[in-house]
Amino acid sequence: MEIIRLPLGDYQTNTYILYQKGCENCLVIDPGYEADEILRHVQSHGLKVEAILLTHGHFDHVGAVKAMVCKTNCLVYINQEEEAMPHMLTAGNLYYTDTYHEGDTLTLAGMTFTVLSTPGHTPGSVCLDFGEDMFTGDTLFAGSCGRTDLPGGDGSRMLKSLQRLSDITKDYAIHPGHGGESTLFYEKKHNPYLGGVL
Repeated sequence: MEIIRLPLGDYQTNTYILYQKGCENCLVIDPGYEADEILRHVQSHGLKVEAILLTHGHFDHVGAVKAMVCKTNCLVYINQEEEAMPHMLTAGNLYYTDTYHEGDTLTLAGMTFTVLSTPGHTPGSVCLDFGEDMFTGDTLFAGSCGRTDLPGGDGSRMLKSLQRLSDITKDYAIHPGHGGESTLFYEKKHNPYLGGVL
């Protein structure tokens, strides 16, 4: 699997483009800003967007969704629990075509992934497990974790979600919603938030 990371917008939100060599379709994770810039990278690799995958519904992760759908007519997946958040945090009504939930396994653009429910930053935050790579949104960062003080955040649920990630015995390349990338084993050793501190 090939991964392109694009830190975009005022919050330098990581948008990811995922594709398999030899496959003409790709996936886009968390397009928060600059739809045209994302699509420029997609097209420069000769790809078409099959689906957008959202780790959660905050405006800096979903802001470019509608513009991308208008230009690609792609699918959009989110955990429906994100509908509980106030519109001031989601840039208005959330747009999506499909929902995914805990334990769902989907194959899109030739890639298979499993959904892990990791609420805390938001009610419906998820991590996406692609086998060797995990996209953690704003649940887990390199050296830190997402905030829980905004409406919809829940510190106790975040602790449980971080404990769930800490209990995983397989190493993953970690691709967070902001900041640099890491590995799960490195974070388990060095990230204080995976040790029950919040």
